[in-house]
Amino acid sequence: MRTEPVLLVHGFASSFERNWREPGWVDLLADAGRTVIPLDLPGHGNAPKPHDPAAYADLDQAIVAALPDQGPVDAVGFSLGAQLLLAVASRRPDRFGRLVVGGVGANLFASGDPEPIAQALEAGEADGEAASLVRAFTLFATAPGNDGRALAACLRRPHRRVEPADLGGLDRPVLVVLGDRDFAGPAEPLLDALPDATFVNLPGADHFGTPKDFRFIDAALEFLEATP
Repeated sequence: MRTEPVLLVHGFASSFERNWREPGWVDLLADAGRTVIPLDLPGHGNAPKPHDPAAYADLDQAIVAALPDQGPVDAVGFSLGAQLLLAVASRRPDRFGRLVVGGVGANLFASGDPEPIAQALEAGEADGEAASLVRAFTLFATAPGNDGRALAACLRRPHRRVEPADLGGLDRPVLVVLGDRDFAGPAEPLLDALPDATFVNLPGADHFGTPKDFRFIDAALEFLEATP
């Protein structure tokens, strides 16, 4: 049985409460005797919400700051949180035991234009002719407590994407969980880049439903040896 604390890193336009506590992750980990490290990324939840993209340039440093002073942690990240977690772990694998990443795959290495979603978030609604993904993100981001201008700034942040070669030294076990209806896929480019990866496919699952999918939760808890 593993005893490491578990760091939970939420997705874009979400929060620790919405991504992890509401679906039951926090209680289930506590029932297994695991200490949970909470984190709200800048621009999200209870964290500061600046409107300047430059304020988000070092977004992954929020993960570094949340790590305890000593000892490795296990960690679970979803979507944006998974991307940031992999970036940090690729540089400091010694700080981690086991990693679970959901809602991330080939999109980790792909470049895209954030403007359609950023503009919709600033406006508070998507244009009627906007792409379905833009509409989906905009609807998801209208949750109470979210600041559309802050989220738009987060999308526009200057940053370097993770490249496959960056993950070559991440010698920790990583569980990748991805729904077969998730736009982040396919998973193969990410799996190929990780030295020690296990994959769980979620048939019928889309991106936004993954955090509360009990197949994801069960697979993660089993991988982390966090079942009561």
